[in-house]
Amino acid sequence: MLLASSTLGDWDAVGRLAVAAGLGAAVGIERELREREAGIRTHLLVALGACLFTIVGAYGFHNFSGVDPTRIAAQVVTGIGFLGAGAIIREGISVRGLTTAASLWIVAAIGMASGAGYYWPAVAGTALTVFALWPLRALAYRTIERLRPPERRLVVELREGSNVKRLLDMFGDVRQVEVEDERDRRIVTVVLEDEVDEQLVSKLSDLDDVIAVRWRT
Repeated sequence: MLLASSTLGDWDAVGRLAVAAGLGAAVGIERELREREAGIRTHLLVALGACLFTIVGAYGFHNFSGVDPTRIAAQVVTGIGFLGAGAIIREGISVRGLTTAASLWIVAAIGMASGAGYYWPAVAGTALTVFALWPLRALAYRTIERLRPPERRLVVELREGSNVKRLLDMFGDVRQVEVEDERDRRIVTVVLEDEVDEQLVSKLSDLDDVIAVRWRT
């Protein structure tokens, strides 16, 4: 029975909720194994909630004329953005949780598809999501690492008010320098002419004013 019907049997509704919960948990298992902020329970609950909202929106108000059955489902899409934003964490210059936020977003869509009775798209979406989170990640990492150019960019976190000139004196030829002052620290991004030397990174880390050193392409 698809969404077009005005009524939904009790067991059919329970079945859709069970499918949504199972598929959401399947995505959550991968996040749980990688020890991410949102795991099995969070993904299960998001999928289950999206499914229930879809069922209520489609079938709960069929006795009321002029009610748009897609209105509640549309609000799920908007509301999941706030939950996903809570999974994103900034630690200094690093940002974590973007993939987890995306996985919460997709399990909401999987839950909505289950609530609408579109089981195959829900299952296919779950399989593709797990593939993207697990095998594709490993494959992309191995492939990109071979093509990645030499690392030339250094990002140094300094204590608030630290002298940047003293830091720059330790570098050789510099192509670009960016300085950004935050609330409790100063972030200096340096693009070098030559490849980053690990000995240079070690020397920078030993400075009293340096909080953290990262290098990336």
